[in-house]
Amino acid sequence: MSKSLQDTYAPNLICFGCGPANEQGLRIKSFVEGDKVVMDFDPQSHHQAFQGMVNGGIIGALLDCHMNWTAAWHLMERTGADTPPCSVTADFQVKFQLPTPSDQSIHIESWVVDASDRRASIEANLFSDGKLTATGNGTFVAVKEGHPAFHRW
Repeated sequence: MSKSLQDTYAPNLICFGCGPANEQGLRIKSFVEGDKVVMDFDPQSHHQAFQGMVNGGIIGALLDCHMNWTAAWHLMERTGADTPPCSVTADFQVKFQLPTPSDQSIHIESWVVDASDRRASIEANLFSDGKLTATGNGTFVAVKEGHPAFHRW
């Protein structure tokens, strides 16, 4: 896949973390590589918590959105759909291992650990300069008609 999942399936999405149409957002780009979904992100100075370190909320947003796209991709593949279902975060957790430097690119890898046709549990590792600085896990659910996120992309 040469285009990111976001650019391919949701070019008009306004989500702060992953929306290509949000000029002020993080605009992450997730790509399928085998059984993992990966992304790279270059933090900016306004993403800092304190001098030289990325804010934990930014790290949480990166992990949340990226894991959600991992789930959406998997649910699409699992059900044989042409497009990923609109999915939302049921829960997610971040564990900080080390401070994440703001002058280094961030790399995230995520994968499915359990799934049904509408729900997927995802785990992720966040690396900076080759060091594991945070991990994430979460549960993501495909929403049905009537939910505010239905057909958001």
